[in-house]
Amino acid sequence: MSTNLFVNLPVKNLDHSMEFFRKLGFSFNAQFTDDTAACMVVSENAYVMLLTHAKFKAFAPKAICDATKSTEVLVAVSCENRGKVDELVTKAVAAGGTTYIKPKDYGFMYGHGFQDLDGHVWEVFYMDASARKQG
Repeated sequence: MSTNLFVNLPVKNLDHSMEFFRKLGFSFNAQFTDDTAACMVVSENAYVMLLTHAKFKAFAPKAICDATKSTEVLVAVSCENRGKVDELVTKAVAAGGTTYIKPKDYGFMYGHGFQDLDGHVWEVFYMDASARKQG
């Protein structure tokens, strides 16, 4: 059985958010995209649903947090190498996002991050699996 992951994020302006993520290289599944939601393809089994506030409220049991003032989620995305980490963060900033941290090098793992147009935190990292401790 294959399991798919769908992360749902509220966005203030769906069109602007879609354009932001297109500039980062992501595509959208038209089958699950309309004027209230967009299905962003992260990988074969991982997706981010960008939902208008009205649509998000239909599913959420609590009020929508202002992600520019509070952190409601950390979305972590892996890259194939360190260069791709820097490239994705650079694209995010060029598209209107912001960085919130300087790059961090842990030896076996390298990471950086950005905040999207709505303030959601995206951690971008590369991990060298061969350097991981066996336990």
